[in-house]
Amino acid sequence: MAERYDPRVTAARPDLAARYLEGKVTATRFADGVEREVLEPQAPVRATPAPDAPLVTEVLCGERVTVYETTDEGWSWGQLVSDGYVGWLPANALGEQGAAPTHKVAALRTLVFPAPSIKHPPLAGLPLGARVAVQRVEAEFAVQKSGYVPARHLASLDASERDFVAVAERFVGAPYLWGGKTSLGIDCSGLVQVSLTAAGIGCPRDSDMQEEAIGSLIDAGHDFSRVRRGDLMFWKGHVAIVVDDKTIVHANAFHMATVRESLAEAVKRIRATGADVCSVKRIAGA
Repeated sequence: MAERYDPRVTAARPDLAARYLEGKVTATRFADGVEREVLEPQAPVRATPAPDAPLVTEVLCGERVTVYETTDEGWSWGQLVSDGYVGWLPANALGEQGAAPTHKVAALRTLVFPAPSIKHPPLAGLPLGARVAVQRVEAEFAVQKSGYVPARHLASLDASERDFVAVAERFVGAPYLWGGKTSLGIDCSGLVQVSLTAAGIGCPRDSDMQEEAIGSLIDAGHDFSRVRRGDLMFWKGHVAIVVDDKTIVHANAFHMATVRESLAEAVKRIRATGADVCSVKRIAGA
């Protein structure tokens, strides 16, 4: 029996697949792929090559994407190096790899200026987690290829936040966006992934992947008396982060925002829609 692969993280279509999958999947042809760098502050990854196609995730400035095909219509099909997600990106959001990133954005969002002065109109805004290659520091600004970024908004690539829950709480008030990963719009699993990544903890993209791959089971969804800060609470298709034994923080479509919410009220409200908590997972060292 042929092994089954999750299409979300498997670079394979009937007509094209990644070379590393040759002999494992069936495809008309296989390609080695070319690694590209994300040039935009954030770029959409869509299910199909169309601007109105569903957003499945986002990729941030400075991240790498292995591209296996670019169409004449300006779409690139590839796989994100960070979490393996596969989808279609606007080709003009990608470019040849530049200098290796040295720093990442540690602020919720920072601005890129054309000169080392806050009086100039900013050129762009970079989200938390975006990566940049700093050439030098000038007048408290970090100089990188697209302009000047406040140096205090950056951290070295190996720096880790001590409390990923505090990172998640910084997103409170951000609008809910299916597939989003920034303060301009974020979804439940995106909030978990971005926050854990900031703390140096690897994390897959979607909530079902997260439930399966990370943490140890604390509860099967019946008794929440043992929950503590940093536990992840899963429903089918949803995940929340425990702030304390009475509060969670999560991005959700009911509020259309990232909110702090009473744990008891959230469980009751979601249960009224027919969904109960599936599990509570605890991440070692979080």
